[in-house]
Amino acid sequence: MNEALVVAVRGIIGFFTLLIFARALGKQQISQLTFFDYVLGITIGSTASTLTTDLDSSGWPHWVGLLTWVAAGLATQWVTLKSLKISKFINGEPVVVIMNGKILEDSMRTLRYRAADLLEQLREKGVFDLNQVAFAIVETDGQLSVLKKAEYQSVTPLDLKLTPQSAGLANEIILDGILLEEGLRQAQRDRAWLDQELQRRGIRDVSEVFLASLDPSGNLYLDTYRDHLTTPRSGGNTR
Repeated sequence: MNEALVVAVRGIIGFFTLLIFARALGKQQISQLTFFDYVLGITIGSTASTLTTDLDSSGWPHWVGLLTWVAAGLATQWVTLKSLKISKFINGEPVVVIMNGKILEDSMRTLRYRAADLLEQLREKGVFDLNQVAFAIVETDGQLSVLKKAEYQSVTPLDLKLTPQSAGLANEIILDGILLEEGLRQAQRDRAWLDQELQRRGIRDVSEVFLASLDPSGNLYLDTYRDHLTTPRSGGNTR
């Protein structure tokens, strides 16, 4: 058999094998990626890649290797669900790095966590001032959870003793210049209403709209292909 054809066939088989195994391991492999999960994913992917391109060896040992690693991953997930001690040993546990507004340097050193890493993850959480932070915890997947001081927390309708309107999903009405009849129907609007709204905004045709959606409160979001905006500046310090 032609070598290229062999690679293609083994690649397709390896692809679907990896797809099945990834589904078997569950969404935790992506959504809560610990260091162990990261290593497991790399190893399985590397084995699948070797299965595709290593034509000097039989494909059967690679499939056995894939099955072994996936079985070990599933067994580990099962054991960590049953035993808290084993779960802590394999996945680690959350570590407090800021307590009562004070940075815990010992915890930082234990994690080999730099001050620059802490500041970066705080900015990702929308915190640009350390004075606003009451507690910060590094989770097992490396993400930072932040609790702001009471005076810096957002006010909720409950705090103001207000009764908010029920939240709901917005209905997409126009997507990539194409009218979505089903979305318009679910929003309980008709084409005449839409044409009137477009004309009111100076839009002559649906094809000029990149995205339009209507939320349950009746607020219409509309974005055209031509926004007449200038190029945004970089957020960094360099030009």
